[in-house]
Amino acid sequence: MQDVAVSQSFHPSYSNTSDEADVTACFSVQARAEPSVMPRVLETFAKLGLIPTRWHSDLGGRRRDELTIDLQVQGLTDAQRDHAAAVMRSMVSVTSVLVSEKRFS
Repeated sequence: MQDVAVSQSFHPSYSNTSDEADVTACFSVQARAEPSVMPRVLETFAKLGLIPTRWHSDLGGRRRDELTIDLQVQGLTDAQRDHAAAVMRSMVSVTSVLVSEKRFS
């Protein structure tokens, strides 16, 4: 059996500074309910080698044609957080992306 080395980038608690490890980026994504939206949103973070620490999605709207995705990711720099939000905003079917953060002391 081979030992598998785990890359630092896959562990959400690793970051460039200790302050970044204490910050959780929170995203709320509103989109039309289409099957491709969720994997494209997740891909945004996979490309950074990160796994969201929390993911919740709901179908809403009168005809259940609106998708809301609320997710949280630890270990993002401010630049990565802003870039991820911009990438998601540029996706077809996404109507809005709100960003906030939680800080733990």
